[in-house]
Amino acid sequence: MHGWRRGVYAVTAGRYNPGPSPAQLARQDLIQQIRRPLAGVRRIAVASIKGGVGKTTVSALLGLVLAENRGDRIVALDANPDAGTLADRLTGDTSATVRELLAGAAHASSVHDLDRFSSLAGRLRVIASEQDPAAGESFSREEYEAVCGLIGRFANVLVTDSGTGLVHSAMEGTLTLADALVVVGTPTVDGATRASRTLDWLHGHGFSALAEQAVVVLSQDRWSREIDRDVVRRHFESRVRAVVELPFDQHLAHGGRIDLARLAPATVDAVLLLAARITDGFEG
Repeated sequence: MHGWRRGVYAVTAGRYNPGPSPAQLARQDLIQQIRRPLAGVRRIAVASIKGGVGKTTVSALLGLVLAENRGDRIVALDANPDAGTLADRLTGDTSATVRELLAGAAHASSVHDLDRFSSLAGRLRVIASEQDPAAGESFSREEYEAVCGLIGRFANVLVTDSGTGLVHSAMEGTLTLADALVVVGTPTVDGATRASRTLDWLHGHGFSALAEQAVVVLSQDRWSREIDRDVVRRHFESRVRAVVELPFDQHLAHGGRIDLARLAPATVDAVLLLAARITDGFEG
């Protein structure tokens, strides 16, 4: 499908097929892991105690890859109480928000009702956060739980892009209901320290099991030559189930709409690995 193997296949009009490369086989294996069947609903929380480390980007990428490679319904929810940007990165449509979904929840009887309050990025359903910060501040744990209950009636996997920090009400509900956790950091002093403190906080507030089974994503958008990235990686490998390094990608760096087709191959491989590690933690 790629590189010289594809060239040989094309030049010989298919008479000689050198077969898939090791990299292609590895990618196919990850996709098979991502496609494993799930019983019931799975909720994935993406969190960080610090802003500006790529939490929303990771949430968007994870949702897109899960939706593209699974046959069931995947929803990405922006639970940021401060006018989050998940929908901007995925669809650009913030006309319907989680607040409207809550208002119409009592009358929702099918997936088509869910579609009225979401927009589509490929096969991924996206629910925007409240764009009025004054109204968004009131998004509570109870409301988050109500949204999860509604989405769980019509979808199989929910990816929640939580707000920055860990102590707001909606975050409490996010962590309590989460089946899997992604903690986002960077290979910098502040980014790695805050990610480590996120895990410390989880252990100190009754979420030890969630923290130990978490996947840490180290976003390479920011890094320092003075930091030994291998040391940072080993530190987190000793604390969580898996660590994934998300390489710098020019398409992601501009902060606009995310298109999987425009990602560098190394970025796609990293996100596939993240999705596979998340689904590894789900029992069928």
